[in-house]
Amino acid sequence: MSGLPSLRSMEVFPAVVRALRAAQRGTFRVIHFSVQDNHVHLLVEANDSSALRAGARSLGIRLARAVNRACGRKGRVLDDRYHTRALRTPREVRFALAYVLFNFKKHQVRVPTLLDPCSSAPWCDGLRDRRGAPLDVSTPVVAAHTWLARVGWRRHGLLSPHERPA
Repeated sequence: MSGLPSLRSMEVFPAVVRALRAAQRGTFRVIHFSVQDNHVHLLVEANDSSALRAGARSLGIRLARAVNRACGRKGRVLDDRYHTRALRTPREVRFALAYVLFNFKKHQVRVPTLLDPCSSAPWCDGLRDRRGAPLDVSTPVVAAHTWLARVGWRRHGLLSPHERPA
């Protein structure tokens, strides 16, 4: 929405992370994310389509409230739409992981770092090079439960921080 500061700003980003943490439930899990200036990319797992709908709705409300609180404003924050795509193969999951975790490279003119500090990349255990990964900060995401998101995608190789999404 217009008039909002970047979701990546130091005033807003911590509120977005708190909302992501609070949205975790047994039936809906955010396993990776990337916060861009005006939108968020997520990889989530849900037990079924009902849990996905409820989790996405709850997360949208939490994000809007958190961003509004951080900005001292009222009103809409996110569009009333989101795109979903069920990932069915290890290759699709690996591609989606690279897209979400390295998406900032598409949006930033100069990329001063290999891992996006406004994403879950620093906590991803599927990186070839783990330098720069935080050791003392609790992760804002949960571990994947499904075979595809936990193990299957690794058949196509670990992620390199030098990758750029297509």
